[in-house]
Amino acid sequence: MVATLLSAPFVLQAPPSPISVLGTVGLLALFLSLTAHLAARNVLGDVSPAKALGVGAGPAAVSVATPLLSLPGVVGILSAIVVDGVAIKLVYDQPRRVTLSLLAVHAIVSVLLGTVIFGGLILLSTVPG
Repeated sequence: MVATLLSAPFVLQAPPSPISVLGTVGLLALFLSLTAHLAARNVLGDVSPAKALGVGAGPAAVSVATPLLSLPGVVGILSAIVVDGVAIKLVYDQPRRVTLSLLAVHAIVSVLLGTVIFGGLILLSTVPG
């Protein structure tokens, strides 16, 4: 009996449910769509917010699929950047130089806004009382 318990696989984390995966992809897609719209307004000027919705879904799906498929993080990041660049090119239909500028600004805005929001949430979670 003891040998059976010791040889059984030890599960540290349960596999994610489909609802939690869809929720994560949805929230991340909304966040990336918001940052894509902010980046597009900085680079292109006045643009429709609806266009940004087409940009956020691809990188969000890649970033959630990376750990689920046990891929290295570097592969996931590079894949998400490529998918983001292709989505920006297709949605905004700009020349390559403008697309690369928009991609760079989108990456910077996403990292900065994500750091501020999640850092603030961490600070709020540690408030005493």
